[in-house]
Amino acid sequence: MYSLRFRLIAIFVLIVTATLASFGIYQYIHLSDELEKNFKSHQKEVISRLETSLPSTLWNMDESTAAKIIKAEIQNFDVNEIAVYSAEMPDVSFVRATKSGLNNQANSKNQLPSEYQIKAQLFADVIPRNSAQIPHTSQALGELIVTFSHDYIDKKLRESLMLTILQIFILDAILIIALAMSLKVVFDPIKRLQSALYELSSHDAEAAAELPESKSHEFGKVIRGFNLVLRNLKNIIVLQRQAEALALASSKQTEEAYISLKAAQKSLLQAEKLASLGSLVAGIAHEINTPVGVIVTSASVLADASSEVTQSMSAGAIRKSDITAFLNTTNECSRLIISNASRAAHLIQSFKQVAVDQTSEQRREFELTEFLDDIITSLNPTLRKARVNIQIISQEKIVMDSYPGLLAQVVTNLTMNAVTHAFPDGMAGQIDILVHLTGASVYLGFRDNGRGIPEEFLDKIFEPFFTTKRGQGGTGLGLNIVFNIINKQLCGSITAHNHPEQGAVFTICIPRVTQQLEKI
Repeated sequence: MYSLRFRLIAIFVLIVTATLASFGIYQYIHLSDELEKNFKSHQKEVISRLETSLPSTLWNMDESTAAKIIKAEIQNFDVNEIAVYSAEMPDVSFVRATKSGLNNQANSKNQLPSEYQIKAQLFADVIPRNSAQIPHTSQALGELIVTFSHDYIDKKLRESLMLTILQIFILDAILIIALAMSLKVVFDPIKRLQSALYELSSHDAEAAAELPESKSHEFGKVIRGFNLVLRNLKNIIVLQRQAEALALASSKQTEEAYISLKAAQKSLLQAEKLASLGSLVAGIAHEINTPVGVIVTSASVLADASSEVTQSMSAGAIRKSDITAFLNTTNECSRLIISNASRAAHLIQSFKQVAVDQTSEQRREFELTEFLDDIITSLNPTLRKARVNIQIISQEKIVMDSYPGLLAQVVTNLTMNAVTHAFPDGMAGQIDILVHLTGASVYLGFRDNGRGIPEEFLDKIFEPFFTTKRGQGGTGLGLNIVFNIINKQLCGSITAHNHPEQGAVFTICIPRVTQQLEKI
């Protein structure tokens, strides 16, 4: 690849050479035409003079005079040879002269060179004695042959051509030197700028040095512009490094905040679980209080009856009717104790399983409808107080291999959300849980007949800390926990919409067999 400097010089030299060559060709053609014109004019003049002077010498056969005439004419630069032939001896020259001198040897016409040869007849006017009666006539005395030389014209043309070539060569040399020196002034700053750019691209910009500025030529502005760009680049690099340092610090702060947030979320989730467990304990305590009270009362009545029968037997005053009454009391108290003890045992067993599920993330197989019954049993005190009834609608037995604690958290949060938001001001309500199995997926439809969800809140209800009960006990985490459990841990999905008639509907889809959770 040729450099830009070489190509510019070559272009200028070619243009100048072509221009000078064009003018040289024009000058050569013009000079050639002019010389040819002068050459022909001179030929005519020489022939005319010889035609005028030579006829009298031939008439008088004056060879010496003829020789002097042609010797004078042979001195012309373009006359190469002159030969005169008399009419009496046409094959032998009367007188002949060349550049080398007179040559009176007999030469045939055929021996003369034919190049640029002009032949002319020499005539003499004959005047009769009685000129009044007979007109004078012209008599052929001989023949003139003049050979002209074209050497002078060729020499002039060669000199003109060589002069033109020499002028072109000298002008091209001057142009090359001038352009080389001029372009050096132009390209030296560009070369320095190029070297600075290469250095800037291959090294640290902060270590790059500025170029020396000059006000003596236009490239000084370019160099000043480069220096300004370099300064701005250095400032940008400094700002970028400061921004990177701030970003790194912000990243660390963000990471720490994220860790704190995860810890807070975990704490809130644990608190939510413990709060649910606390409500469960309170409800179970309230539920167990009735059968335990009946058992205590029945045991007290049985103890009193036993004491009376013992006293009667000690006094010897016991009667059949007393024994019969005692047996009836014993049977009734035993029945009440057994039935209420069984109810209390069932409540305790349900509480135990639900409590274990909610406080751990153990995976096990369970029958879904029975599991939902246990959860509802634990929530009955809260539901009775809120005058809300729950009904499970299922047409089949579904055995799941999943995490019951997570599912219990979902059902509890959805139930408490409905009690809090769907039935305000003590309004009685109905909640239906529809369960069915489709392929490998279990669908749970959680539907209430409450006041529904405002349309503008439907896209926000699963966002963390979003609640319409801010300051009234709402944390905004209940449905967010539900969403995270369903989507991230149970690998399912949950959607919410308003029922066309009344209330809201939450549709849950989870796999019947859940994937194993990763240990964190």
